[in-house]
Amino acid sequence: MNDKVDEARFAGRRVALGVTGGIAAYKAIEVLRGLQRAGCEVRVAMTRHACEFIKPLTFRALSGAYVVVDDYAPDNPDPIAHITFSQTIDLFVIAPATANLLAKLANGVADDFVSSTYLACTAPVLVAPAMNTVMWEHPATQRNVEKLRADGLQIVEPDAGEMACGTIGPGRLSHPEIIVAAALEILGRSDRAAKGSLANESKDLSGENILLTAGATREPIDPVRFISNRSSGRMGFALAEAARDRGAQVTVVAGSTNVRPPHGVRIVTVSSAEEMRRAVAEEAREATIFIAAAAVSDYRAKVRSDTKIKKADDEIELKLERTPDILGEVSQSRRNGQLVIGFAAETNDLFKHAREKLISKNLDAVVANDVSREDAGFDSENNAVMILVRNNETPVELPLMSKLDIAHRILDEVVKLRRSNSVIEPTKTKSAEQ
Repeated sequence: MNDKVDEARFAGRRVALGVTGGIAAYKAIEVLRGLQRAGCEVRVAMTRHACEFIKPLTFRALSGAYVVVDDYAPDNPDPIAHITFSQTIDLFVIAPATANLLAKLANGVADDFVSSTYLACTAPVLVAPAMNTVMWEHPATQRNVEKLRADGLQIVEPDAGEMACGTIGPGRLSHPEIIVAAALEILGRSDRAAKGSLANESKDLSGENILLTAGATREPIDPVRFISNRSSGRMGFALAEAARDRGAQVTVVAGSTNVRPPHGVRIVTVSSAEEMRRAVAEEAREATIFIAAAAVSDYRAKVRSDTKIKKADDEIELKLERTPDILGEVSQSRRNGQLVIGFAAETNDLFKHAREKLISKNLDAVVANDVSREDAGFDSENNAVMILVRNNETPVELPLMSKLDIAHRILDEVVKLRRSNSVIEPTKTKSAEQ
């Protein structure tokens, strides 16, 4: 997994870290240190119950700043800390967040410093809940989580595992690295918006239910070997992030990837081409737009061995057969108004092969890229593509740029196609899973 952080990019970004009273409070130290390693300036606020698990002195020593627990405390240097603390930051992270804290935030209760800071906060808010499994799954907690999502909060859902109380199930605080990555993603998004490189203010994909495929499929040969390719999933996840920011409901059917998916999108994990085919067929019923960004293996072993194939002195022969044509099947079964976009990874004759794919599969657009380039394509953070759109003989050629910028340019073409295409009746969508 490549998660190298550009420290200069986040240098000086101001983050408030709220810590509430749960056994996972000690993990907030790792969140603090992770944000600091990325270059962020972090200040800490705690609830009184959090102080029962870890002392404010620990955070003060690590952050170099006064830790606010009670803004009425005699030693508090700022008498209106909940205002100045909350309105001078770029992001408010609460980790861990208890069930009690979620209820307060969802219902506007401000009876301690952390909840008061939330109500006065003008920055994005990221919440990482942690609690007993039964408490997390209780309908009241789930209602509060959905309220907070509707209010625009980002939620890093808890992991499943064994709790301190012995319960096994979801509720354990997500790994600090994941929380930090989510925080930096939000800060990066705000950077792009400030520079005018995001189209999310227009929300021009609101009402769309976008289904994406991403990553590589793995076709087993035996229990330990498989056929696959070099796709990392970066382009598909960049499209998911861009579509989410432009107002769409996004589902990604993801094969093998080595980058983290963006938050706020629904992920369906698969392995083989056949599994991806079944998942896409199920999800495509609700999709208004389908974008096939995954690198699906073209062939699979005709016969899979149930036991490991032993090394032999002589050669072995492996017979292959074609995998299902997922993109072609979606295109053939589409309903009126559904847009279908394909990708073409080529090493030569880019326009020719992409044009053939556009016509043969009856697609609305094809995004072609030269995967023989060393500075773009597979597992690179950058890409350079050619977009072919139906009924338009002149391709859109995009020079080398970040995959997120490429994603937005692709979606610009999708928006143009939508405006010239039939209107689709809105469909009931599934809630995002992170």
